Amino acid sequence: MPNMQNEKTPMPLQEGLVRITNFDEVALGYTEEQMMNEAERCLHCVNHPCTAGCPVSVMIPDFIKALKTGNIDEAYGVITKTNSFPSICGRVCPQENQCEKNCVRAIRGEAVAIGRLERYVADHHTPSVPEKPQANGMKVAVVGSGPAGLACAADLAKEGFAVTIYEALHEAGGVLRYGIPEFRLPKRIVDEQLDQLKQLGVTIETNVIVGKTLTMQELEEDGFQAVFIGSGAGLPKFMGIPGETAAGVFSANEVLTRVNLMKAYREDHLTPYYQSNHTIVVGGGNVAMDAARCARRLGKKVTVVYRRSLAEMPARKEEVEHAMDEDITFMTLHNPVEIYKDEKGFVKGVKLEKMELGEPDERGRRSPVPTGEMMDLVCDCVIMALGTSSNPLLVRSEPRLQTNPRGCLIVDEQQETTMKNVYAGGDAVSGAATVILALGAGKRAAASIIKALTPNKA
Repeated sequence: MPNMQNEKTPMPLQEGLVRITNFDEVALGYTEEQMMNEAERCLHCVNHPCTAGCPVSVMIPDFIKALKTGNIDEAYGVITKTNSFPSICGRVCPQENQCEKNCVRAIRGEAVAIGRLERYVADHHTPSVPEKPQANGMKVAVVGSGPAGLACAADLAKEGFAVTIYEALHEAGGVLRYGIPEFRLPKRIVDEQLDQLKQLGVTIETNVIVGKTLTMQELEEDGFQAVFIGSGAGLPKFMGIPGETAAGVFSANEVLTRVNLMKAYREDHLTPYYQSNHTIVVGGGNVAMDAARCARRLGKKVTVVYRRSLAEMPARKEEVEHAMDEDITFMTLHNPVEIYKDEKGFVKGVKLEKMELGEPDERGRRSPVPTGEMMDLVCDCVIMALGTSSNPLLVRSEPRLQTNPRGCLIVDEQQETTMKNVYAGGDAVSGAATVILALGAGKRAAASIIKALTPNKA
């Protein structure tokens, strides 16, 4: 008989006021007993609604069934048939809006904790060296080593393509490396995934900016039969309000890159971090939560300012709860209209306008409406976490690549761009989105490349 408890088995966590003293992983993972208790909640529905909600179509009931029998390696095999990165997805995917959203158990109570079970499988399976496939004699270049690029490279390599990933930064991993904090996604896990790709024969070249140090034309001349662009959306947005150029105003991208990629939180690294007594983080998404939680560990007081209410906040509920546990203050229904500077040009405060909720916008969230009521808030650091857009550098260097009005690459149903044999996916196409959606786009592009370059394959 299945376990009919309505609530998910709780995830063990570091205590809130303990974890702000370190960057160790907050979620500690299930024990075997907790895993089995949660796996027993799965009803094994005949029509697999959870799988329908998964962007990479993991056969979720099948891997949970294997878990129930104690066969972790079998469960891992089920997951990795369609998802090469379960240790990452189990930690950072918004399962509550995807597979778990469709879970029948969610009708009365909470969904099965699919992500937590996926993480357990990834963390406890028996590691093995992947078998290097036979080469098919064809080369594919992948631009960017974030989730979309890694997923595309993995599927191509498994089919015998010689894949070279070009990464602009000095370390591979894309947003997994520079955007997601250590306490949510330990970088050893990213390194393990990269090592698996290398074992499949994938070459990774860092410090290469395609569109600058290497052009698309040169990739063609080098004999690559296809190119996949997964360059992400790393161009930060700002508000354009008075005082925004003050010293002490940062984009969330810069803060997270300094902390995650450059290890600014470690005493043995030389990358500086702006020392603050009170940091204001503007925004309500996952990036805002990541920036706020990093700032809390490296400063003193942190306040998240968001122009809507908590109910409209797009960040994962779990991340908001973790931020609150870490004594981060939330000031909702307020929006900055000016940043105050002292006589030396440093931030000394912000002017906030009170908002109220109006009619729903095109996404169904109630739109914020200014009230004209103002207040001042003393602070010495402001982090803007307002979203990102695609970096235009690559497109400017290659006129054959067309973009939409938002600057995102235009692709067809096969993920092919307006340039023949050049495919794209992830945030470079969709705008800033989730890791799992980028993985799904990379996999679809790989399937299209395989079909185009090996049409006679059975």
